[in-house]
Amino acid sequence: MIPLPLARIAEITSGALSGMADPRAVVRGPVVIDSRAVEPGSLFVALRGERVDGHDYVAQAIRAGAVAVLATRPVDAPSVIVPDAAAALAELATAQAAALPKVTVIGVTGSAGKTTTKDLLARLTARIGSTIAPVGSFNNELGHPLTVLRADLDTRFMVLELAARNIGHIKELTRIAPPQIGVVLNVGTAHLGVFGGKEAIAKAKGELVEALPRTGVAVLNADDPLVRAMASRTEARVTYFGRGDSASIRAENLSVDARGRASFTLRTPSGTAPVSLKLYGEHAVENALAAAAAAYELGLPVATIAAELSEATPRSRWRMEVTDRADGVTVVNDAYNANPDSMRAAFGAFAVLGRGRRRFAVIAALRELGEDGPALNAELGRLAGGSGLAGLIVAGPDAEPVLEGARAAAAEAQAAAQASLDAQAAAQAAAGLPPAPHEGGPQGWHGPVPEHGAPQGWHGPAPEQGAPQPGRQAPQGWQGPVGAVAPGQPPTGGPPVGGPVHGQPPAGAPAVAGGPAGGPPAGGPPGAGAAYPAQTMRIVHVPDAEAAAAELAGWLRPGDAVLVKGPRAMGLERTAELLLGGAAQ
Repeated sequence: MIPLPLARIAEITSGALSGMADPRAVVRGPVVIDSRAVEPGSLFVALRGERVDGHDYVAQAIRAGAVAVLATRPVDAPSVIVPDAAAALAELATAQAAALPKVTVIGVTGSAGKTTTKDLLARLTARIGSTIAPVGSFNNELGHPLTVLRADLDTRFMVLELAARNIGHIKELTRIAPPQIGVVLNVGTAHLGVFGGKEAIAKAKGELVEALPRTGVAVLNADDPLVRAMASRTEARVTYFGRGDSASIRAENLSVDARGRASFTLRTPSGTAPVSLKLYGEHAVENALAAAAAAYELGLPVATIAAELSEATPRSRWRMEVTDRADGVTVVNDAYNANPDSMRAAFGAFAVLGRGRRRFAVIAALRELGEDGPALNAELGRLAGGSGLAGLIVAGPDAEPVLEGARAAAAEAQAAAQASLDAQAAAQAAAGLPPAPHEGGPQGWHGPVPEHGAPQGWHGPAPEQGAPQPGRQAPQGWQGPVGAVAPGQPPTGGPPVGGPVHGQPPAGAPAVAGGPAGGPPAGGPPGAGAAYPAQTMRIVHVPDAEAAAAELAGWLRPGDAVLVKGPRAMGLERTAELLLGGAAQ
């Protein structure tokens, strides 16, 4: 921040010096709300929350080197006393932004993708000059002014992420640091219950372009009708990004590799350049185009923009973080937050990244969806249940709509797959042909071995050995208890056979659509003249993130892939951390 004496801070915030504060003492920054982040020269803002009161940590902040405290009641330390600490923080940031006339402020908003776009754009503007951008998702009434206060006289760009939980929030954030460029990504279903509808969300997001000056630029998503319509709400010049021909900054010749990373030709009014993203998921293309459009308006050459986008890696935690364990299990940690739109994007990316592998997902019921919540959560369940997963874990409260949707979709998918297999078998029989040899049988088969040999994923003895018998030692790799084996049946006491028997699940079984992940499919083992049964999916509900990790640990085998995604309040990043060998935070 720009160094300020306490007397000037008191003047800006309409506060009063207290606690033997020296009006000439200079705060050089940073301004922090966490006493653990205090550095020598800091100003500590004591906020009172529902569970923690910053005033209780004043002594710790002073010991760490804070010059003074911005507080709402007298404390035993040099301080500036104000009626409302959050409002005073905003006023201080407003004064700081006004003192930086050479800074270009770029605001980014949207229902999804704000943080990734902000990170990409900050990388691009850093090629031109000193850039300040939020850490993670500092995008609300506290994080926004804290980010602004990090700027100093050398700062040339502030790339700010603006979030809204109601009408008027973005307008207030733009008052603190008036933007010259405003980027609007999309209007989706995040916080749908709070706003009451997508039109209200569009009204809130559009406050960013309304705040732009006539000399500014509105960067709008041409592919989202609600965003495109915002052009009528601004006096600024408008430029469009997207995939269609109407966008001046667009992606052409799009392709996605086996890891779900997109490559495309970036087309601009002044030429083209190839981009190969290191970010995961095709939905990252829109974020890259938005960043490219803003950077192009700042004068960066298209080749430079393309090169920087191609080198960019995720900067913010828990957003499509892809990690490969030593045993080949791939964990996709996209657990920072979730809404219906980002869930669809994540499952789409995961389908590509996990192609040809057993795939599992850990999700939780979405929140802040209002009266549409049950229906949208049931839709989420159907999305997951129809995604070809080997297993699904739903964590936390209010999970029943998700579970019901997942069970229904999984049953439909299994029935459709079985019908296709039966039709193939019938066609072969009608033609007088023997059953086609199955290379390994169904993925994850744990049942008796067909005469064609041990199928892929077999965890029992070699075919000539037969299953373990009572009183005999289980062969290496056997995953069920030793017991008598009737012809065509799994070992006695072993995992339940895939799907429901005669439409009923085994007594006392957990919520299961089909058998346990990787277990035998419903029906009997494949026999002469019969198609393999369609693979089934296990669906389980657990109370929390730790229980999800414990449950999933028993399912995973080398080479599997896992998606972890849910609303921020569920803390599902802990599930990913535990799967990767870390400790729960």
